[in-house]
Amino acid sequence: MKAANEMFTKPAPAVKPGDLAVVVGAGVSGVAAAKLLHKLGARVRLLDRSLDRIPADFAEWAESAGVEIVCGEHPPSQFRDAKLVVPSPGVAAAVISKFLPDGTPPEIMAETELAWRQLSGEPVLGVTGTSGKTTTTSLCAAMLKEQGITVFTGGNIGTPLSEYILSGEKADVVVLELSSFQLQTCSTLHPRVGILLNISENHLDFHKDMDEYISAKMRLFANQTETDLAVLQDGMDELAGKYGIKARKIHYTESDRFPDMQLMGPHNRCNAEAAWLACREFGVTEEAAARAVAAFQPLEHRLEKVAEINGVQYVNDSKCTTVEALRVALSSFDRPVVLLAGGKFKGGDLPGLCPLLKEHARCVALFGASRERFEPAWRDTLPVTWDRTLEQALRRVAGKAGQPALAHEGDVVLLAPACSSYDQYPNYLRRGEDFKRVVHEVLA
Repeated sequence: MKAANEMFTKPAPAVKPGDLAVVVGAGVSGVAAAKLLHKLGARVRLLDRSLDRIPADFAEWAESAGVEIVCGEHPPSQFRDAKLVVPSPGVAAAVISKFLPDGTPPEIMAETELAWRQLSGEPVLGVTGTSGKTTTTSLCAAMLKEQGITVFTGGNIGTPLSEYILSGEKADVVVLELSSFQLQTCSTLHPRVGILLNISENHLDFHKDMDEYISAKMRLFANQTETDLAVLQDGMDELAGKYGIKARKIHYTESDRFPDMQLMGPHNRCNAEAAWLACREFGVTEEAAARAVAAFQPLEHRLEKVAEINGVQYVNDSKCTTVEALRVALSSFDRPVVLLAGGKFKGGDLPGLCPLLKEHARCVALFGASRERFEPAWRDTLPVTWDRTLEQALRRVAGKAGQPALAHEGDVVLLAPACSSYDQYPNYLRRGEDFKRVVHEVLA
């Protein structure tokens, strides 16, 4: 493996002592950014719409540290004299810009970029794409660890990079899952290895159009040089050329390299291949990678087998929040599927899924929001029902709502919503947990 500091030039610090830095949002990344900015000597102001969103332990720390917390609306005056603004990943830079003063506005910077500038030369392996990021990131970490390499794993996967900086620990490789939200406001981030899994319509409720979404994803490679590596899905040459990727490029496709893999579906064979090609750059042998893949358990809420009841298999894919992720999920089964879908729709070609639905699905049980989008797109292809809640839909599927069951012996009942959870749940985790609760407590 290359030395950690080989050809590493430490980027300029994000702030100087005494500078005002404004953090927008008291989520996990916002709290971590506020603490890191305070450590760097900045005057820190954290904004959030609701006092209820401020973690009690953080509020206590902020009071003792002199970090200002302001709740409610955010008038432009809160950003006056700021040198830096760090928004929560779900707050678009375009929205923040409306509040900034004219003239010389502060830089808008992702928490990931802020923390990246404090690294001491640790090489970064960054993973992005529309679907499969978390699984691939986790596979990369598992392969590296199997080789005996010390790893920090974080970013969009759960632990902000700022927490790694604050911990004072030192990893051999930093593995980051990176969303379009995070990448959009990264300017100097420079991964030694970048993985682009796929790109399909997603987050069009956040980005103004697909061009903006794709441009955000491609920022992963913007600062790479010829000595770095870009791992790209087969068929992405045109995209790589358009965005001028300078790194060495290697393409991956579905592979049977790891026959003992426990993960379902051809997409996971692609994910494992991409992870292996990336980790090979850090000295991971194919034998170590194979051991890691064989031991790797399916992640929660990602094609997670929950139970088999009366010959019906219940599978939780609550992380499926896009139309493309639904396409992948449906293709993972050779048993008839009863599909549970619905929620806050993020965009995508629903009619384009009709041939795949006709091939793999018996019927669709919709729940929650976006009924007006799903029903017209699919009702001429297969039977479609709707219920207000996920539990009501599951009861209908299992025949516990006063009518014949929709699912028969040999079927798979698949929660793959193709939507975010924000119509009824705070996140996809809670939605998946509710699915498992109903299966175990109501249907079993």
